[in-house]
Amino acid sequence: MTIVGDIAAAPVARLPVAPSLAPVRAWLWATAALVFLMVVVGGATRLTESGLSITEWKLVAGVLPPLSDASWQAEFDAYKQIPQYSQLFPTMSLSDFKFIFYWEWSHRLLGRLIGVVFALPLAWFWLRGYLTNRMKWQFSALLALGGLQGAVGWWMVKSGLAGRVEVAPERLATHLLLASITFAALVWLAVGLRPKPREAATSGQRRIVKVLLGLTLVQIGLGALVAGLRAGLTYNTWPLMDGRLVPPMAHLTALDPLWRNLFENVTAVQFDHRMAAYVLLGLAIWHAVAVSGSTTTSVRGRARALAGLIVVQAGLGIATLLMVLPEGRIPLAPALLHQAVAMAVLAMATIHARRLAQR
Repeated sequence: MTIVGDIAAAPVARLPVAPSLAPVRAWLWATAALVFLMVVVGGATRLTESGLSITEWKLVAGVLPPLSDASWQAEFDAYKQIPQYSQLFPTMSLSDFKFIFYWEWSHRLLGRLIGVVFALPLAWFWLRGYLTNRMKWQFSALLALGGLQGAVGWWMVKSGLAGRVEVAPERLATHLLLASITFAALVWLAVGLRPKPREAATSGQRRIVKVLLGLTLVQIGLGALVAGLRAGLTYNTWPLMDGRLVPPMAHLTALDPLWRNLFENVTAVQFDHRMAAYVLLGLAIWHAVAVSGSTTTSVRGRARALAGLIVVQAGLGIATLLMVLPEGRIPLAPALLHQAVAMAVLAMATIHARRLAQR
């Protein structure tokens, strides 16, 4: 047999085939959807004054709600010890307490579910060789971020258990911002796992998209401060605030030291939220117009979708403001829709920025 024949007869070594990343993408999108739902349920928890109804953090025992009359009464008695009950709801019945309890319990249960849905598939993908070293670091960081979110949630709740009747607005903003960053990171990674050719856009257009993403996160944080301070109940007219487009400087800087106005001044916080909305809306429309004739169809479509979502979100914000009820309450449905569309804006801004960042 010739040497050539020996070579031809030898088995051909096959290179290992990398597993498809489609299951990983589906897992990331599913987790992102759960985080989206978590934010909406969190908004309902806040709007129904339910967030302080569970006064302890029980990682395992808290999975189940009270299962007996005695257990329900014990939970209600614990709630009666905090200022919110004595100062805001002293006539609350046990049935009313069960209503707010179930909102907070659902919120916490969903947080546990997200942890399981993320951690278990992560371990499976890791052991089966689906993940590169870079992906392992990225997903581990996301897992740590989820754990931090749980700790911040309890830190937020603790601020309302003594000395005040609601959670601290800056802690509420931190809690929502962490959830939003987690959601954006999940979307960013999911989009990045489907490689596509680099899209035509100028460096300036790419920078603007990153600015839009950053401004969206800032606006979400400002919205959380407005919610935490109930600022929408103080100035529920538009486009003027108490008859002025710009409130008096003395009102905007009423607190000392000056930095406190950014987080604790009802007038300043709502004014900042309105001004940031105008900037975000104007920049998104300008970007959509700027790319209309200079890039690909996909870039133009995403820019228009982002601008359209921000227009809808601004309209919902104004409508929610004007729909404040006479008894000083915000209707649940438009307020939750406003929060949900904010996350949709964040998703679109993230997708747009990720696509333009791909090389």
